Amino acid sequence: MSDRVTISIEDGVADVRLNRPDKLNAVDVGMFRALVDAGESVKADPSVRAVVLSGEGRGFCSGLDFESFQAMQSGDGLGGGDSGAEVGRRDGRITNMGQQACYVWTEMPAPVIAAIHGPALGAGIQLALAADIRIVAPDAKMAVLEIRWGLVPDMTGTQMLPRLVGLDVAKELAFTGRMVSGEEAVQLGLATRVADDPRAAALELAREIAGKNPAAIKGVKALINMAGQVPLEDAFKCEERTMMSLIGTPNNVEAITAFFEKRAPVFTD
Repeated sequence: MSDRVTISIEDGVADVRLNRPDKLNAVDVGMFRALVDAGESVKADPSVRAVVLSGEGRGFCSGLDFESFQAMQSGDGLGGGDSGAEVGRRDGRITNMGQQACYVWTEMPAPVIAAIHGPALGAGIQLALAADIRIVAPDAKMAVLEIRWGLVPDMTGTQMLPRLVGLDVAKELAFTGRMVSGEEAVQLGLATRVADDPRAAALELAREIAGKNPAAIKGVKALINMAGQVPLEDAFKCEERTMMSLIGTPNNVEAITAFFEKRAPVFTD
């Protein structure tokens, strides 16, 4: 595992941190690769019940590393092209590596909470959009910044942003690249809530989620992510199947028993 992203797991909570503080966690090819590898590693660990995604140092992620930007200009970008299989679509995925660096967190069965302080720009905001919940510092700075360079968001942001803020606000943010504070991000629906210490708040929430029936939590995430993406008939059938798969299981029985015995439940993974 690359040291560009660190992972520690305790009591079912994976604490995942971008670890390039000298560059404000700017994303280069190594960081893309590390994010994908970290996400796949956490996905494969059945003990993980919730994930907190944050950045070391003074900010969450300041965007694409300038040297990587120059490489893109020369044709060695992240979407394939001259860079070949290393950064293009691999293993039949619908994403290239840059997109997968974000989408792997959307694919995560367990809930992902992004804790955002300082800048979350360009690649950084798209990474945050891949999380299920975003807790932001009041003075965080968020921007869909690609238009500044004459480009478009290309790390799943064009698809994820409208799901949060609506088509018109998504277009305004992407057309202008303007900076949004943490407080305005919450007003727009871009973030979930404000906290003076986003990482501490995210870890607290993650621990709360990790104390619930993990199968039910994963079921809720999958079902809600389905909203608006499949016909209602299919979604309702999935609701029914998910409910039937949970009723009578040991974790379902434990949730009920613990409630009436007024104690914390003990679930199995």
